[in-house]
Amino acid sequence: MSRLFHAQRAMRRKRQAALQRGVVAILDVGSYKTACLVLRFEENTPQGEGVGHMAGQSNFRVIGATTTRSRGIRMGEVDAMPETERAIRTAVQGAQKMAGVRVDHVIACFSGGRPTSWPLAGEVMLDAGPCTVHDIGRVLSSIDAPDIGPGREVLHAQPVNFGIDHRTTLRDPRGQTGEMLRADMHLLSVDAHAIENLLTCIHRCDLELAGLASAPYAAATSALVEDEKELGAACIDMGAGTTGISIFMRKHMVFADTVPFGGAHVTSDISQGLRIPANMAEMIKCRYGGVHATGMDDRELIPLEADTGDWHHDRRSVTRTELIGIIRPRVEEILEDARARLDAAGFGDLPSQRIVLSGGASQIPGLDQLAGRILGNQVRLGRPLRVHGLPEAAKGPAFAAAVGLCMQGAEPQDEFWDFDAVPERTSGRSLRRAMRWFKDNW
Repeated sequence: MSRLFHAQRAMRRKRQAALQRGVVAILDVGSYKTACLVLRFEENTPQGEGVGHMAGQSNFRVIGATTTRSRGIRMGEVDAMPETERAIRTAVQGAQKMAGVRVDHVIACFSGGRPTSWPLAGEVMLDAGPCTVHDIGRVLSSIDAPDIGPGREVLHAQPVNFGIDHRTTLRDPRGQTGEMLRADMHLLSVDAHAIENLLTCIHRCDLELAGLASAPYAAATSALVEDEKELGAACIDMGAGTTGISIFMRKHMVFADTVPFGGAHVTSDISQGLRIPANMAEMIKCRYGGVHATGMDDRELIPLEADTGDWHHDRRSVTRTELIGIIRPRVEEILEDARARLDAAGFGDLPSQRIVLSGGASQIPGLDQLAGRILGNQVRLGRPLRVHGLPEAAKGPAFAAAVGLCMQGAEPQDEFWDFDAVPERTSGRSLRRAMRWFKDNW
């Protein structure tokens, strides 16, 4: 953990420098689009205190917003670096032009990297007197880092719960007295090369990285309401290349994963099934797509006009029922895979089991009803929380991750490297032991 430990601390210092200047950019690098939002802070320091305090949105305003097509990202990871660099540069320059300011620091999120969750715990004896920040640093340092495997890096390491003696669910133990201090931490690891490739593209655009987050975490931050974060809820962020899954409990993320399928795979199925170009398949999916067929759909014809020179091929048409017959199997596959990952995480043991859908692919008509039948829970379509200055075009589910990243950039949740804690040792704590801790405590 030590390499990224120092890198994360450096990014936090750059974030503070950006806040001193009052302007920072938010960069959501997705498989279908690259979005950039420019934030202007009305105050130099974020509001609120407390360990793990979630972000507020009262001290910033969106003054620039641009999206561009991502042609160098595949399944949430960099597939072609020149194309990715060009998309990032185009999005940032467009947002800067709209805002009328130059941006040097960006906070980015990405959806790839095969995230893996590790619930961890540690405990230390308290010295005489109340608990201090130094004691929190000591208990976090006492946590045995898991063997996350070669080629992996820690993206998030967040304390999610504290306990002193018999009190087991403390949000902030500072100032309280006792003998034994305990801490539970959620660690999220990702592929190191996925991060390095993205960082290389950002640095080539002459930008300084002031923060990095997982897209499922960012999307849930804006799509879930406070009660859902407190009682327990899952956010399924259906993007183009991947579908991110995150579980929140007591206002903290306690699990994250991704399904390697998304809306682009639905488009690919339409393109192959109807033998049409991908751009036409995307247009037909957005205009006529759905997952529930009715008797009216048998009579609704969708023209498939082309310009190949073959009259019979260029003047074809299909019914909407046929289109739905192509879309629904892939959507069902994505939702069933998401359900399997939620079941493996112990989501069924939480007191509240609300599921919120976000992401561009979640806007297929009827998908929320289909998700309710497959997932067996209360399901709703989530939209990002209101943010000052956000354009109307960026208020849909497709921008949940970008808006969530705005909130985290304004006031990020405390992480391991924010305290005077230094990783001391690693151990081979097994995944089975970690999952047993998860089920016992959550």
